[in-house]
Amino acid sequence: MPAPVSLRGGVLAALLFAGAAPALAGNLFCCNDESGRQVCGDILPQICYGRAYRVIGESGHTVQRVEAPLTPEQRAQRAAEEKRRKQEEDARREQQRKDAALLNTYGSEKDIQLQRERAEHEVKLAIAAAEARIVEVRKRRKGFENEAEFYRNRTLPAEVDKGMRDADYEVKAQQSLIEAKTRELGALRAKYDDDLRRFQELMRRRATAR
Repeated sequence: MPAPVSLRGGVLAALLFAGAAPALAGNLFCCNDESGRQVCGDILPQICYGRAYRVIGESGHTVQRVEAPLTPEQRAQRAAEEKRRKQEEDARREQQRKDAALLNTYGSEKDIQLQRERAEHEVKLAIAAAEARIVEVRKRRKGFENEAEFYRNRTLPAEVDKGMRDADYEVKAQQSLIEAKTRELGALRAKYDDDLRRFQELMRRRATAR
């Protein structure tokens, strides 16, 4: 091990090298230069700027370690790690909030099934109503079509033409409603499937904890 270079003089350097407590008062600042040689001083030596260093107290023991300043790449990496940790912590807290809400909403698996059936029933009623409306509108349009047969090769009365166009528009609107409600039904089923799985998992954890 190379002998440390001290700005206090050879006596203090020798004491440090020997592991003895320095007799002089005050702290000592030490770092390693590019060659690995230890450099120490009453104040932080110039060569230690931008390097990791340690502070040695009057007892001769290290009382503080200071890391070298981070490079831009290291700062970016540390910021990314901190962001990831924060995202994980936020996700953990959000899951805890959802779990608490789930347990406050349902008392049993049967509760989940009952609420699922009610929610699905409402959506299915809306789909059935839209389908019934389409049948009704198409019947009305058929009446306009029959009337239009009398005007073949002649100008179609405005009210007949408008009646058919309005019917077509309403059919498309009801079909769009059915598509939206069908998607809603799928989302409901996925939600209650997830709720049931999570509820069962939380109940297993609670049982294990007991």
